[in-house]
Amino acid sequence: MIDTGTLLLGLLFSSIGLGYFIYGKRQANLVAKYAGLALMVFPYFVHNHLAIIIIGIALMALPKYVDF
Repeated sequence: MIDTGTLLLGLLFSSIGLGYFIYGKRQANLVAKYAGLALMVFPYFVHNHLAIIIIGIALMALPKYVDF
């Protein structure tokens, strides 16, 4: 069952993920591209608000600390 909070958090992190994906594609940065893809997909599978926030922040920080 999806409630309003889960839907809004999913929208927020999916929007950020789209920006990461476009940036990673244009700059040929694989970490940013796949982190953006993960940010767009993971809210469909996680329904706990706290888990969505923690996973989303971790995926947003990933390109800053992992570089290929």
